[in-house]
Amino acid sequence: MRPQDTAEPYEATDLYRLRHTTAHVMAQAVLEFFPQAKLGIGPPVVDGFYYDFDLGTDGDGRAITFTPADLERIEKRMRQIIAGKFPLRYRVVSAGEARELFKEQPYKLEIIDGLLRGEFNEYGDDVEDKARAIENLVISTYRQDTFEDLCKGPHVAHTGLIPVDAFQLMSTAAAYWRGDQSRPMLQRIYGTAWFSKKDLKRHLQLVEEAKKRDHRKLGRELELYIMDEEIGPGLPLWLPNGNILREELEKLANEMEDAGGYQRVATPHIAKEELYLRSGHLPYYAESMYPPMEREDTRYYLKPMNCPFHHKIYASKPRSYRDLPLRLAEYGMIYRYEQSGELFGLMRVRAAEQNDAHIYCAEEQIEAEFLAVIDLYRHYFDLFGIDRFEMRLSMHDRRGLGVKFYDDEAAWLKTEAIIRGVMQHADVPFVEARGEAAFYGPKIDVQAWSVIGREFSLATNQVDFVQPLRFGLTFTNRDGQPEMPYCIHRAPLGAHERYIGFLIEHYGGNFPVWLSPEQVRVIPITDDHHDYARRVAETLREAGIRVRADLGSDRMGAKIRAAQLMKVPYMVIVGGQEAAAETLAVRYRDGEQHNDMPLAVFAAHVAKRIRARSAEL
Repeated sequence: MRPQDTAEPYEATDLYRLRHTTAHVMAQAVLEFFPQAKLGIGPPVVDGFYYDFDLGTDGDGRAITFTPADLERIEKRMRQIIAGKFPLRYRVVSAGEARELFKEQPYKLEIIDGLLRGEFNEYGDDVEDKARAIENLVISTYRQDTFEDLCKGPHVAHTGLIPVDAFQLMSTAAAYWRGDQSRPMLQRIYGTAWFSKKDLKRHLQLVEEAKKRDHRKLGRELELYIMDEEIGPGLPLWLPNGNILREELEKLANEMEDAGGYQRVATPHIAKEELYLRSGHLPYYAESMYPPMEREDTRYYLKPMNCPFHHKIYASKPRSYRDLPLRLAEYGMIYRYEQSGELFGLMRVRAAEQNDAHIYCAEEQIEAEFLAVIDLYRHYFDLFGIDRFEMRLSMHDRRGLGVKFYDDEAAWLKTEAIIRGVMQHADVPFVEARGEAAFYGPKIDVQAWSVIGREFSLATNQVDFVQPLRFGLTFTNRDGQPEMPYCIHRAPLGAHERYIGFLIEHYGGNFPVWLSPEQVRVIPITDDHHDYARRVAETLREAGIRVRADLGSDRMGAKIRAAQLMKVPYMVIVGGQEAAAETLAVRYRDGEQHNDMPLAVFAAHVAKRIRARSAEL
């Protein structure tokens, strides 16, 4: 992972070294207080670091966990270790030495064995090229004071380079060893470290703001969606307010796709096993799919993606160069069996509605079609006020050909060159990431940052030269000869679930008026003004505005507070004076207030903001 303030690899930054060393200092302090602890892993991550520990069990067989008091004394001891200015000493050891050194540390022994087999790295992450890993194997450690850890670095020169007032232990959590639910549950301590107290303070302020904007919290408070254990984890139930968000996004996408010459299709939620064998998703993708259903000796799967279905639609009749580009779009539900530990609110779910489309085109059409998709992304970012994003050209790695990537080096190089040329010609900033392509072709992955600096993977744009071959897709070219089309996979709004989760946090629930589930709330001063409140609501509703008249028994002040908690853009207060003059007292969500506003003027004002999808109230 990379920090948000640098374009260089995170592992090469001074901040990475600082946090890596702070993680080691924390592990030393934990071992001093819990000498029975078994060490897991302790990597730097974006905005901080963590370390996993197995603390054993108490006399009743219950797992020992960290308490807030433990974190306080661990942090105090860390400052003492830092003050010692202990040098970080690197050394290379043999496998035998490493096993002897960590003979009381079973998780470290497992990592050593995995390193020797070329199966995973020092953080327990799977390695793709085992032969290369074994060939380049170096087992090394770093030691400071009394603590030595299996590690390849890098680190700062000595512990005194960690500012004592610029780090903090943040929280604890349970985590399965190597992310595997069948493995032991470890205790994780999260921390953060910075170069200055000012940087730490700014980060902690962002953390507090992030808590307020957490889409799971706001999702409940604004009555957008719920999760229910009886339904199943990762399967959101959209409430009426949340469904309005989904419908508004789909309406937006439909308008943009109509303008872009797309044709919408719909496909079933299940398909026979043969379809996924042909597409190549089975058996390689099986772990991410729900298990098959069997009826009449036929196996069916819930669909994890829409593309094989669209390929079948393309292949349903002969195609000519005159038919291309053919742009097929669908709002299709997909189902993926994400691991329980990876599920996270709307950001990682098992059922998602995807803003999907596949563009079938000739080679000479790739540039124009690919750029049109990039322009669509940028239009959405302008609309939603996303001013910080990165486009990443994800390419193949020669070492993964035939395993992770389709085995055709020439096709890879050609297609990557096309995409690179498109981005450069259009002057679109991008970075390159080798080894992160899809199995069937290179892609542009779009990372975006919300206003509080949280990073999200929002969209993708992929060029596929494999699936058309697998499905035998062709068109008749100008010479009357069959030719294989390229396929561009694109999802500029990604999955609705993730995009809405992003927007909830990006806006903090204060959606622009066009996207707000409830756009106006009419609040009568007393019961005597209910009739006028009803007339106002009906007039606004006829103007295409989502409005509700609050005719409950609460006092006006309580009704205003209730509307503010629901982050309604406009609160319209009506009493006898307003009823007599056919006017309104309008309170804007941002605190602005306008009295004596004619009803027709207000209705036109709000309707104009909605039509323009304006960010302003």
